[in-house]
This record gives sequence, C-alpha cells and structure tokens, in this order.
Amino acid sequence: MEVKLADSNSNILGIAAVLQQLRTQFPVAYIKTQIREQMEDGYNIAYIEEEGEIVCVGGFVIGQKLAWGKYLYIDDLVTNEYARSKSAGAVMVKWLKEYAKSNGCQQLHIDSGVQRYMAHKFYLREGFIIASHHFSMSPL
Repeated sequence: MEVKLADSNSNILGIAAVLQQLRTQFPVAYIKTQIREQMEDGYNIAYIEEEGEIVCVGGFVIGQKLAWGKYLYIDDLVTNEYARSKSAGAVMVKWLKEYAKSNGCQQLHIDSGVQRYMAHKFYLREGFIIASHHFSMSPL
C-alpha cells in the first residue's frame, strides 16, 4: 500500500466520500469544499488508493505549541468501511509517524470521540496513549 499526499489534482471527491464515513453529519459536497479551504491554511490529506478507490484517509496539520513543541495533529483518520481490518489504517499511522519525524515533529496527536471504542483499541495497538481529557464548548 502506498500513501500519497493530496494536492489539487487528487481525487478530492473520493477522499471526501471516505471522510464522510467519519463525519456523517456533513454532506460530501460540504466536506469537499471544506477540504479545499482548510488546505489553504495548512491542512494536509494523506490517502491510500487501491484499484481506483480511496481506502484510507488521514487529514492533519503540523503546528507548534509551548506544551508539545513541534507536532503533527491528526484531525481526521478513517478507513473506508469495506477495507477495514486489512492494515490500511496501520500503514497510514506508520506513514504519519514518519512524515512527522521527517518534518521535525516531536509528537503525534489525535483526539477521538468517547464512543469510538474500536478506534481507541486501534490507536492503543498502534502505540498511542491516553494522555489527557479534551474539553470543549460548542456552540459558542
């Protein structure tokens, strides 16, 4: 499996359709538009494509914080429903780790909804730890 970094020539519609499996509250057209807007602000999309189908997507940003130093934050990570448990997610996480290291990042972060038990099991298996609770206020 080969991980590619999306650009303006990539299959953004296919990527958005897979992301919609994670962000079910948004229509694919909205996600497609949002991807393009966020890419202008430093959002990146890594993806795995097999036989013309997107099988895994990882959306991320690189930033810097006092508490973390330089880091890669995974905003979105999802494997297409039909391709789950076939190692695409593990390949993507390995690629994200290497990409982070090659860009001088000291840390890799991801948040996950408390109800996503299978995702948590996967993250722990891939070497992530539960380091904090994330609090939010929404809407403001």
